[in-house]
Amino acid sequence: MDAIYRILGLPLGYIMWACYQIVNNYGVALFIFTLLIRVVLFPLSLKQQRSTIKMQLLKPQMEEIQAKYKNNKEKLNEEMMKLYQKEGYNPASGCLPLLIQMPILFGLIEVIYRPLKHILHLPAEIISALESIAQSLHPGRIPNLGGLNSAQIFVIQDVHAGNTAYNTVGADIIQRIDAFQLNFFGMNLGEIPQLSMLTNIFRGGWDPVIIIPILSGVSALLVSVISMKIAPQTDSAGANASMKGMMYTMPIFSLFIAFQVPAGVGLYWCYSNLFAIAQSLVLNKYYNPKEMAEKAKAEQAERQERERQERIEAKKRAKETGGETEEKAMGQKEINRRKLAEARKRDAEKYGETYVEVTDEDLK
Repeated sequence: MDAIYRILGLPLGYIMWACYQIVNNYGVALFIFTLLIRVVLFPLSLKQQRSTIKMQLLKPQMEEIQAKYKNNKEKLNEEMMKLYQKEGYNPASGCLPLLIQMPILFGLIEVIYRPLKHILHLPAEIISALESIAQSLHPGRIPNLGGLNSAQIFVIQDVHAGNTAYNTVGADIIQRIDAFQLNFFGMNLGEIPQLSMLTNIFRGGWDPVIIIPILSGVSALLVSVISMKIAPQTDSAGANASMKGMMYTMPIFSLFIAFQVPAGVGLYWCYSNLFAIAQSLVLNKYYNPKEMAEKAKAEQAERQERERQERIEAKKRAKETGGETEEKAMGQKEINRRKLAEARKRDAEKYGETYVEVTDEDLK
């Protein structure tokens, strides 16, 4: 697991380092970092929005296939795949932004746990020496998450507190660490929020870092509520129940994660949720799934009515054309009847025979 963190954290570490160099403030650097990530992922979010609209447009055909092959799973899946291929629709495309967010989150956890490596770019041997000192000063107190520990954050806190145990690494290194600040509006972004902080509030204690997991959960709930409001409702009770379940699952998940990792990760989650809300509102203005689905349905109904009228006109024209042909045919038949009748009359007068009326059989 530690290897995964290191691999994912390497490119993100350089991005975070660049952001910090610009503003020299950890909390603001995280804001810029989150904005950059959102900008990079925007095309995927736009694709997700279009995928949602496409699904709504295909919904009538999908329901027709489901009703037709409800007792034949294999045929149902086959027809669904044909429909997707015909319309160029990929059901999994809507999940791509969420799937990409997870590696970014893991990489950011690595960056925040190891600021001496990713932000200060200290040599590996110096970092190892500092972590060993921190471990000896705080035995059993340094949290560990899947191979990651907060030793580097403890080093920064100890140096800021004036602990001289680290002076063996050199005055220039200590000076660089002392200049690096993890605080943001009074919150230590390297600290891991604890549930006990909630009870401490009622006992007169106050640690502002507890705000971050709370904001993380609330902002995640807002994202879910807005997404539910924007997304077109389905006729499936199961699908609607699933969406409502996700609406409450994501905030709980965000809250849980924010109590497991340093506050900087929770702050990133808050920033990301706020950007997601803004993005949803903007995309909804220009690519509203409900409006576009309704517009498409109206256009489809109009097209079907137009095709129906065209079929009626075609039948009418065919009938008229057929009638004219019949009239022409009847006219020629009558001419032939008269000619044959006149011929028979002449023969009857000439030979004294009885005149016989011309019948349809005689004209065949």
